[in-house]
Amino acid sequence: MPRSERLLNLLQVLRGYRRPVSGQALSEKLGVSIRTLYRDIASLQAQGAMIEGEPGVGYVMKPGFMLPPMMFRSEELDALVLGMRWVADRCDKTLSDGALSTLAKVAAVLPTELRRELEESSLLVGAPLKRPAHKVSQGLLRAAVRAERKLNITYADGSGINSQRVVWPFALVYFD
Repeated sequence: MPRSERLLNLLQVLRGYRRPVSGQALSEKLGVSIRTLYRDIASLQAQGAMIEGEPGVGYVMKPGFMLPPMMFRSEELDALVLGMRWVADRCDKTLSDGALSTLAKVAAVLPTELRRELEESSLLVGAPLKRPAHKVSQGLLRAAVRAERKLNITYADGSGINSQRVVWPFALVYFD
């Protein structure tokens, strides 16, 4: 693996930890020697990466550190485009707008070749078999899930008989 790819992988791994992680755990996860890991961390720190820690204590990357140009493998870019297109096509206006905005933000910081790959992606989302009629605002449901709040709803069973229900949504599942 080229050194530049190894350094990017190290940054990606560090992003996954909120608390300090030992050098030994990092070296095992990356498949490098502890000595190589220490050199890579020192190199990243010298280039401005906000990695705190030291040998024997552990390492953590401070929140907010950004890599200047975004780099994605083709499969990652395909997954991002397909996922955002699916959300834009299948979800309520708020999530749809968020997906399109996300794609635009990613495209704005991609190097030219990757931007072209994103814009010319041939991965498309087909029309759903039947669009469900949403009686409850998906935005309201997402807010209730995030805030861990209960909702009072009117529920209609298969026969069309209404009843009042108190629900405590903990997740939303989207599928065709």
